[in-house]
Amino acid sequence: MWQELTSVWESMQSTLGWTEALIAIGFSVLFSLMVYFMYQLFYGSRHIGAGVHRMFLIGGPSITALFLGIQSSIPLSLGLLGALSFVRFRTPVKDPAEIGFLLLLIASSIGASSGNFMVTALLFVAVFIVLAIKWAIRDRSGAASRGSLMLSVDHTAFDTLEGRLKEFLASHLRGVHLQSMSVVDGRVNLQYHYKQRADIDWTALANELNRTTAPTMVEMYVG
Repeated sequence: MWQELTSVWESMQSTLGWTEALIAIGFSVLFSLMVYFMYQLFYGSRHIGAGVHRMFLIGGPSITALFLGIQSSIPLSLGLLGALSFVRFRTPVKDPAEIGFLLLLIASSIGASSGNFMVTALLFVAVFIVLAIKWAIRDRSGAASRGSLMLSVDHTAFDTLEGRLKEFLASHLRGVHLQSMSVVDGRVNLQYHYKQRADIDWTALANELNRTTAPTMVEMYVG
């Protein structure tokens, strides 16, 4: 009986040793923390995405464990492919930047499972340098640092308010220019582009704008 239990236990053992498994999972956790930190540093504070960063700390080690379990087994890899085909993500990825962080997480997890720690470390260094350079020159770039502002005003009052609107926007926003204008249901819709700044108080700006255009109310949408 004892011999049978021993043989069953030995058949359940992985060809991967405890030391190798702990090293791979440990590096995967470390890489996941780095991806999470980089997401928060370069992306999370300024964008509203789908919240994919909430799965980084679990997703990285899980992907590593999957590849450690599969290793070179073709039947296991086919079975994994069939299992993943049933997965459906109901929350869409709202920004292409999130796809980049997901790819970084997957690449680092595969690197941890395959023991390519040097290549993965170089990948993180390269990505960090690129994101840091982009962050440093964000105010000098064009579309990357520009925001969108839409104003909607009654058509009958637009002629008298047009000059005041231009003067107000020019004095409160940098690099503002009119992108498009449309008239729908008796209202004039103006879309502007401007250079983004972190110190803009949009509530105070909206209140001051309506004091400037009183008694006419101007609807403002910030993108």
